[in-house]
Amino acid sequence: MKKNSVVRLTESGILLAFAIVLSFVKLVDLPFGGSITACSMLPIALIAYRHGTAWGLLSAFAFSLVQLLDGMKNLQFATSVWAVLAIILLDYIIAFVVLGLCGVFRKVIPHQGGALTAGLLLACFVRYLCHVISGCTVWAGISIPTVDGLLFSMAYNATYMIPETLICIIGAVYVSRLLDFRGESLTRTVVQRRLTPVGAGLSAATLLGAAAGAVTLVAHVFATIQGESGFDITQLAHLSPLVTGISAAVIVVCLGLNLLVKRLCANTTESAAQ
Repeated sequence: MKKNSVVRLTESGILLAFAIVLSFVKLVDLPFGGSITACSMLPIALIAYRHGTAWGLLSAFAFSLVQLLDGMKNLQFATSVWAVLAIILLDYIIAFVVLGLCGVFRKVIPHQGGALTAGLLLACFVRYLCHVISGCTVWAGISIPTVDGLLFSMAYNATYMIPETLICIIGAVYVSRLLDFRGESLTRTVVQRRLTPVGAGLSAATLLGAAAGAVTLVAHVFATIQGESGFDITQLAHLSPLVTGISAAVIVVCLGLNLLVKRLCANTTESAAQ
């Protein structure tokens, strides 16, 4: 029992350190809060998946405190004590503690990559809701317009949460192909079926297509809200429905094709074996 506790504490400390370091590697840093990082949520998700929800929530709480310390400068914009508390809770504590929920699907979904993906989708959605609520209440009239504050908050927070979520999911899938986190000790994942070279190429191409669609969408959003006088979130109302719709469609279609390619290649491999 003592040995298991030491191993759990050691593994969690290493993964938490990775999460903190990766959180400072910002691919995109928005002017009014929020950023796209280098898969910083994934290590916390792995802790929750490997050691359970309770331990995951505790580790995520430690991660949230680091994020709070890094974002202390944002508290200066609060207009009241209640606003300070709301920012601390919604934008930092609750928003990052929910990452501890990433392991709740471990017993429901047997496939490690699938369980992590479902857990990340749940945690990221709850985190997104926290930021949206904070944006249309605490930040309304400061960085978010008071009129239609909810819509602007939903759009603004989606510009970084969607790419952040996709990056972490892709990372979770690839990590799952390398390591199995379900046993007492980490082991290499046993690959039961391999994609053919053609299938692997098609799979990679569809993932790149989805990434290209996400990058195009984010670039379009930033180009629209960056006016002559600087960042202006009200310009979100002038987003081109055509570009936005096409980019979103490309992401959905490419991800769907990726799943279809893998399924077809897997069925072909099974048929050949029989």
